[in-house]
Amino acid sequence: MNEEIKVYVVKYADRANLVMRYLDPMTNKHVQRSTGTTKKREAERIAAKWEAELREGRYQKSSCMTWDKFVLLHEKHVLSGMKKSTAGAYDSSLNVFKRLANPQCLADATTGRMTAFATKLREQGRSTATVARHLRHLQVIFRWAKRQGYLQTVPTVEIPKQQKGMRGRPITGEEFERMIVAVPKAVGELAADSFRFYLQGLWSSGLRLEESLTLRWDEAPGAIVVELGGRRPMLRIPAEAEKGGTHRLLPITPEFAKLLETIPEDERRGRVFKLLTKTGELSKSSRHTIGPRVSSIGRAAGVVTDQREKKGTLVKEFASAHDLWRAFGFRWSRRVMPTVLRELMRHSDITTTMKYYVGVNAEATADELWAAVEGDLGTTLGTSAKNEQQGESEKPLVF
Repeated sequence: MNEEIKVYVVKYADRANLVMRYLDPMTNKHVQRSTGTTKKREAERIAAKWEAELREGRYQKSSCMTWDKFVLLHEKHVLSGMKKSTAGAYDSSLNVFKRLANPQCLADATTGRMTAFATKLREQGRSTATVARHLRHLQVIFRWAKRQGYLQTVPTVEIPKQQKGMRGRPITGEEFERMIVAVPKAVGELAADSFRFYLQGLWSSGLRLEESLTLRWDEAPGAIVVELGGRRPMLRIPAEAEKGGTHRLLPITPEFAKLLETIPEDERRGRVFKLLTKTGELSKSSRHTIGPRVSSIGRAAGVVTDQREKKGTLVKEFASAHDLWRAFGFRWSRRVMPTVLRELMRHSDITTTMKYYVGVNAEATADELWAAVEGDLGTTLGTSAKNEQQGESEKPLVF
């Protein structure tokens, strides 16, 4: 129920009958109508009935807050207080909902329309993760609208369950070298050196795509700043540039520090990664510009990190900046304890670290164990399927 609505009975000198009115929380204007009686007790009874109808949504207004007005209010009171990247994600969901669901006013945000919206997203071939993300964003937005009194009922919709595990995979050292070789083919000769340096930075730093694009040698709003002058090299990350929203110092890995030290001191100004366009001009530093170019390098190198069937067609995904970040996590999971890896990857929960990076080491560790034993003792234990196909018998391992 909308507890903000309260109907009052008032008497106007120029009217015979008593008037009932309330402050509309959607427009912040008074709405009134005649009670049709001069008797106060009867007028109060009529006003109470109208109030109940308003609060419970049984009274349908002839007008409603327009969708565009609501979007402006949400932008002013909510999105303006969010990080730029987060606000952009919510704004994107609102834009997609307007384009596919065509709401004219906020009251059009119904359960049926949300269900139809999800169906259209799937028909367009959007992934389960994309559908789920838009629906989650809209749920948060409409709950806020309900709390503000702008919406009588929050629409309900089933969020599709996503496949467990992460899309993509960490790329190998050999695949990374193929990407380095493929850089000129993908981005052009004039931009090649800048992108080779950038790929090496992603490979060795553990920075996400957006984080890497804010990396600077000097101070700037929202920038991640390189600090090489202390006892150990560090990255100073402000809350607005950090996914977890927390100020922190992040140790720089030795391999990334060595890469940064290749830059002459008199050139350590502005952005660390000064990426160029195919014509040799300074490129826009945004994930929408740089992300696809990194993926084009993965495509040129033929590094496939994921594939899935979409509308009967097998769709391949090629190495991206995120896959380089995953590769960093996988390599360092072999070198440091989970608590240290969690800090390097900046996971809010160590279970994420354990699940996606420490857990995948089991197969790699097993391979190393078997390779060592087979090399020392000549055993073929663990390859019984192959032996059976060749008609060989397994020999027990003796320690």
